[in-house]
This record gives sequence, structure tokens and C-alpha cells, in this order.
Amino acid sequence: MPSKSGTLQIIGILAPRKMRIRQIRCPNIGIRIGLTDYHKLKILPKPNASTSFPGMKEAVDSLRLFTKKPAQMKIRYIDFIQQTYEFPQDEFRVDGDQLYFNDISMMELVKKFGTPLKFFYLPNISRNINRARSWFKKAIRENNYQGQYHYCYCTKSSHFSFVLKKALQNGIHIETSYATDLDIIKRLEKSGDFNKEKKVICNGFKTDQYLQRIGEMHRDGYNIIPVIDNPFELSKISEEVDGQIDIGIRIAAEEEPKFEFYTSRLGIGYKDILPLYKNRIQKNEKLNLRMLHFFINTGIRDNAYYWNEFFKCLRLYVELKKISPGLNSFNIGGGFPIKNSLAFEYDYEYMIDEIVYQIKKFCKNEQVEEPDIYTEFGSYTVGESGGAVFKILNQKQQNDREKWNMIDSSFMTNLPDSWALSKRFILLPLNKWEDAYERVFLGGLTCDSDDYYNSEQHINAIYLPQYRASKPLYIGFFNTGAYQESLGGFGGMQHCLIPNPRILLIDRDEEGKLSYDVFSEQQSPDSMLKLMGY
Repeated sequence: MPSKSGTLQIIGILAPRKMRIRQIRCPNIGIRIGLTDYHKLKILPKPNASTSFPGMKEAVDSLRLFTKKPAQMKIRYIDFIQQTYEFPQDEFRVDGDQLYFNDISMMELVKKFGTPLKFFYLPNISRNINRARSWFKKAIRENNYQGQYHYCYCTKSSHFSFVLKKALQNGIHIETSYATDLDIIKRLEKSGDFNKEKKVICNGFKTDQYLQRIGEMHRDGYNIIPVIDNPFELSKISEEVDGQIDIGIRIAAEEEPKFEFYTSRLGIGYKDILPLYKNRIQKNEKLNLRMLHFFINTGIRDNAYYWNEFFKCLRLYVELKKISPGLNSFNIGGGFPIKNSLAFEYDYEYMIDEIVYQIKKFCKNEQVEEPDIYTEFGSYTVGESGGAVFKILNQKQQNDREKWNMIDSSFMTNLPDSWALSKRFILLPLNKWEDAYERVFLGGLTCDSDDYYNSEQHINAIYLPQYRASKPLYIGFFNTGAYQESLGGFGGMQHCLIPNPRILLIDRDEEGKLSYDVFSEQQSPDSMLKLMGY
């Protein structure tokens, strides 16, 4: 450290994350600054007008950056979270020692509605729809893309009326999987929540009942597009409809190498689609090929496998387009991931821009018109609206290392993906964020050995505030809104007769005021016993 009076010599030891400075000398004027501790400075001799030098005060002040007392150990749960993630995050923050989700006090929910509790925060449905639309709008504008974008909701992710009604408020289209979906759409149209001009994309292997419903709705004026899953459906559709109907064809995509089979059971093989069109569709006046559909089981990912399948589908689209003038829609299905960890990272905007850019580039090279782009987002639409809240009933110490926190419900019945697919959700305590933390396992109430939750998405462990019977601990699983009721069941028989929890709907009006509506109370024993004939 040079100065007008000489050079400062810093004598110390460089240790990990810290410099231990023991002494500073300025030999030219005989000043020595000794450090008797990390945080104490002792000036020998005491500086005065004859011994001080320009920059002396600044040099001593600078030392204090290196000489603070070591920080105390951070053992609180909030310390663990802040050291592990960027926190707070958009939807999560802590006030005092309690968690807020989208500015809703989770402990206030517990006090008012109890546990176990499932909730749906409905504004997140509209939020995600509008985010995707804005990203596609930006990509279309910046790439000078000539086609349009259409957002469809995949009903199988959640069939609840409050989900579809909220989604439909955003002017979206619907994608279905089975005949009963079409009965839902008829009821939504009758209640004024669905407009017949909106498109209904019918996917799945189609039974006679499903095909009959498609024919009925086409005759009733619905804008319905059956996506052909196998050649046998063509004859039945032709019989059921009056006049011409738009159809799509689903491509049977090749699965990732790690899958147990090579080709999806859904759709028609690449090599079979062109002959099918030429032999069964091209000269059939009742059928107009409007859409080519594909879906990658592992979702929309920026990896070699996804882009390889994507370009195979694009190549087939171009080949079909050259002989099928009515073809103008490219449906990339669903597959946007949702946030399953505080460490979640996914660049939605980049992926959308890349998809739009690649379609435009491919079509330009092949000299065909750019198609309209369709997506069928299910989990992305509804997943981040849902959550489940439980109380820790007690803690069992099964050996010297394993502690089991027992929840007041079941993972198998409430979060079936957690045991069937080892799927992980965001798990956070609702209170006790200022308490010390410990590693635990979570156990459900059924007598099944698989009814447990033992890790998070990012680490093979669960850490929660320490359990104390005198101060109950509450936990929440977030972004559980897709598939859990469809797969685990709602209102019927449950494993070990564990009842369905209360379901709470949370919404905001235009002024941001919250509203709460209990959609269903906790399932009663009588309702289950009646189903079983008692």
C-alpha cells in the first residue's frame, strides 16, 4: 500500500474466506499497527503529527473490513433457506417467522380453515396464460412470423369447474381426452362460460361414444377438431358428421432411449401419415386436414432429443402442406414445466422464441406458408395455482438418525404423484422460520410403507424447523394444482379411508381484494361408508 511517506507492509495469513492480518508496518517512519484480535486495532506507537502520514486514517479504516468478529453460526431455518436459494421470491416471502404465498398469510388460512387443507389460488391460472401469450406475441413480432398463436387448456390436468371457468375467462380454447369432456363443454356453453366459436381439440384414442359426441357437437355448431389417433377413426367420423369437418393427425413420436418402449402408443407413425392422407383423407369430401399434432412425453426441453423430434415433425408438416392446401396449423402439444423447487430455472421466453424462429426458418427454406401455432398447456395452466397444507401431529424417533414427522393426512391420497412417480413439489414450513432446523422424513397416516416423502427436488433430504410439541409446526406443498385430484380421486373411496381434505378457492377482484370460498368440506365417514354399501 504505497504512501507519500513510504510503503505499508501487511503481514498476515490468507485463510479460506478470510484474511487474518496480524500486523501492518511502515518501515520508513517506524509505524507499526498491531492486531491483537480479529476486531481490535492497537497503534504502536500512537500516531501523532510527526509519525502519521497521508492516508493513515483510511488505511486503518480499511483494516476493519478484514477484522470484524466472525459471524455467529446461522442455524435458523430462514438462514438455511437464504443460504441455499435466492429468497424471498416472487410468490414467497416471510414476515416475522411466518410464510406468505402471493401475499397471503398461510398461518391465517390455517387459523380460519384448519388442516388438512387444499387450496387453489385462481389468479395464477390467468397469470400463466397471459405470460405464455405475451411471450409468443413477442416472439412472433420479433421474428416477423406470419402465423397466429392459439392457447388451449388440456382438461385432463384438472376438470374442476372453477379451473375451466377461470381459464375460459382469458379467451382460450379447449383440448379434450375423452367423451365426458364434451359433456362438460356443453354445460359450460349452457352456463355462458364457453363460446361455440372457440375451438375444441379432441385428442386421445376415440371410443364409439367419443366419436358420436364429436359428431353431435359438430352438427350443433361447435368448432370441433378431432385429432386422428388411428386410421379406424376416419370412417366413423365420416359417418357421424354432416358436411365437412376439420381434422388433425397426431404423430406417434419416438420416445427417449431410457423409456421402456420406442414409440408412443398415441398417434400414427411418421412413415404411415402421408399414405394415410393420400388414400383415406385427400379425396374424402367430408374431411379437411387442418392440423398436424405432436407431443413429446418428456416435455418442451432445450436438448438434442426434443429438437430432433421437433424437426422430424416440421419436416412432415412441410411434406403434407405441399399436397394438402387446407393444412395450416402446427400443434406442439403441452409440456411446459412448472416450478417444483425454489432453485427452479427455465427460460420460457427463450424456448418460445426458438420454437417460433425455427418454424419460420424451416418453412422459409421449404417455401411454404408459416402455420398457426397451437399449444395444449395443462400443468402449466393450473399447476402453480394449487397447494396443500398439513399439520405435523407428532415426531417419531425410529433410530439414532431418523426422525419422522407425521402429517395429519396422506401423501398417497393427496399427492399421488409423490409416491407413484417420485414427483417433488415445493415444500416449505408455514411457521417457525426463526427456529433451528433439522433433517426429517415425512410420513402419512395410511399403514402403507410407501406413504412417505423423503426428499426435495434439489437435494436428497428434507430440512424443517425443529419439532416441539409445545409449538405446532405446519407445512405446505405448493404448485400441486395439476392431476393430483384426477389421479388420487375426489369424493370417493380413499386408501385406508383417509378423507379428502377441505378445498378452498382463493381469488382477487379487480381492486386486489381477496375472496375465499369453500368448494367442498372435508369428506365425511358417512359418505364413504355409503359408497361401500354400509
